[in-house]
Amino acid sequence: MDLAALTIFRAVVRENGVTRAAAKLNRVQSNVTTRIKQLEEQLGTELFIRDGRRLVLTPAGETLLPYAERLLALADEARHAVRDDRPQGRLRLGTMESVAASRLPALLAQYHQAWPDVALELRTGTTGHLIDLVREYEVDAALVATPLDVRSSLGDIFESVPVFREELVMLTPRGHRPIRAAGDIALSTLIAFEQGCAYRTYVEKWYIENGLRPARVLELGSYHAIVACVAAGAGVAVAPRSVLGLMNETREVAVHPLDDLAPIETLLIWRRGHFSAALNALRRALVENGNLQPETEKTVTDDVGVSAVPV
Repeated sequence: MDLAALTIFRAVVRENGVTRAAAKLNRVQSNVTTRIKQLEEQLGTELFIRDGRRLVLTPAGETLLPYAERLLALADEARHAVRDDRPQGRLRLGTMESVAASRLPALLAQYHQAWPDVALELRTGTTGHLIDLVREYEVDAALVATPLDVRSSLGDIFESVPVFREELVMLTPRGHRPIRAAGDIALSTLIAFEQGCAYRTYVEKWYIENGLRPARVLELGSYHAIVACVAAGAGVAVAPRSVLGLMNETREVAVHPLDDLAPIETLLIWRRGHFSAALNALRRALVENGNLQPETEKTVTDDVGVSAVPV
């Protein structure tokens, strides 16, 4: 198996078809189709079956995919190892929406100016989804909220460094009474991201610890939508204070500090051993521009297999 064939195979899977894969790889469709057939002949099995207009992985294709991801990631690592230390090539970064909106724009602009040879690709998602993307080599690194259960979420296959600290605040419609305790919440609906959002797990734990449970959770996909629904009186929400200055809708909501909910650190995570000069430059930029106290070394905890990283 050659790496080019595995790259094409992976692109067809990720892009859900030959047409989009060909466009992504800047190849003609016939070339993509031919290379897939050659790979199937080499392996002696079909990798895809056609279901209407869709290509679906066969069991053999499902088996090959994680091996292809690991082989291509190892090849990238080898290329980085033999190059000089100047950041270059592709860097795929996952990030929570809140971080992408409030923390990254200026930093990524500076990074691009400093390292124009790096092609940076950005994907957003919840913390749980982003951890899965890093685990499956679909992104090189991700900015996530520290999971409630760090050991089970990160285990010993990830390395990480904390870069930001976020204060979570409760949002209510304007005119809501002050929230000095959980019992002061007048609305029973919690507006939040889907399951996998670390901030949601923290606030749901906070509810339980205070003897409450939301009657209903309204799941939305963006902070703009969440804040707009709070302003309209649909419920309450919890969000990082850092995102509120970006939204006009916050004039219609009240912001309540939650003193008994500790600030949550944002981590840059990557697979152990899967590092590059481009990622190292980004890590340094994040640490230097973060809002944590400067330290010689930063790490999550020693007991979850996450190594300290000199900065």
